[in-house]
Amino acid sequence: MVLLKKILDFYIKSSLHVALSAYALVTMTMYFFNISENFEVKSFAFFGTIVGYNFVKYDALARLNRITIRKELRLIMVLSLCSAFTSLYYFFKLELITQIFGVLVFMLLLLYTLPFFPNKRNARNWKGIKIYIVSLCWVGVTVLLPLINAEVAFTFDVLLLIIQRFLLIFVLILIFEIVDFHTDDPHLQTVPQQIGVEKTKLLGYLLLGVLLALEFLYDANQDYVPLAFKFIVSCSVALFLYFADENKSRYYASFWVESIPIFWWVLLLFLR
Repeated sequence: MVLLKKILDFYIKSSLHVALSAYALVTMTMYFFNISENFEVKSFAFFGTIVGYNFVKYDALARLNRITIRKELRLIMVLSLCSAFTSLYYFFKLELITQIFGVLVFMLLLLYTLPFFPNKRNARNWKGIKIYIVSLCWVGVTVLLPLINAEVAFTFDVLLLIIQRFLLIFVLILIFEIVDFHTDDPHLQTVPQQIGVEKTKLLGYLLLGVLLALEFLYDANQDYVPLAFKFIVSCSVALFLYFADENKSRYYASFWVESIPIFWWVLLLFLR
C-alpha cells in the first residue's frame, strides 16, 4: 500500500493526471466537431500541460530555494524536461497558425507565473483573477488549439463550445477553491473567500445549468449524444461540488475531480 501511495502521489504531483485530463478534453472537442483524430495535437496538449503545470507549481519555490531537491522532485524535473522536448517536437508538427496560437497561450502562462509586474508580482497574485486565467488557458488548449489546427471555421457552434468549456473548467476550479478554502492566501480573494462556500456551490450549480441549456442552441446537433455526454459530466461535477468542503483530502480534488474529463473520454471510447 505504501508503494501504491507513492506511485499515486508522483502521478498527481508530476501533473501526469491533469495532463491526461487535458488529452481527454482535446479528444472530446475533436469528437464534437467530427475532426479526424490528430495524435500530434493531443500529444502537444498532453506534454505541454505537464510542462506548464509543473512550471507553475515549482518555479517560484525553486527560485526562492524553499524546497530541497528530493528524489521525487528530481524525477519530476526530469519528467518535465523530457516533456518540454517532446512537446517542442510535436509543436513543429502543428500548422503554423496553431503554432502562433500556442505561443500566445504560453505567453499567458508566463504572465501568470513570472513576476513581470511591480513589487515582483505576477498575474496569479491579482485578487480574484486566477480562476479566469486558468479557465481561459484550458479553453485555449482543449478547444481552440484542435479547432484551429483542423482549420474549423469560427461559427456560433464553436462559440458555444468555448463558453461551455469555460464554464466546466470554472466550476471544477470552484471545487478546488472550496477544498483549499482554509489554506489559500486570503489576498487571492478566491470565489469562496469572497461569497462563502454555500453561495459558491449555488453559483456552480447555476453555471452547470447554463452549460446544459446552451447545448440546445447548437446548429449542428443531429442527435442527443453530445447532450447525453454533457449531462452525465455536469451531474458528476454537481455531485463533487455538493460534497466538497474544506475538510476533504487533497486526493478529492487533485485526483477524483480531475478524473471527470478522463471518465468522459473513457465513456466515449465504450460508446463509439
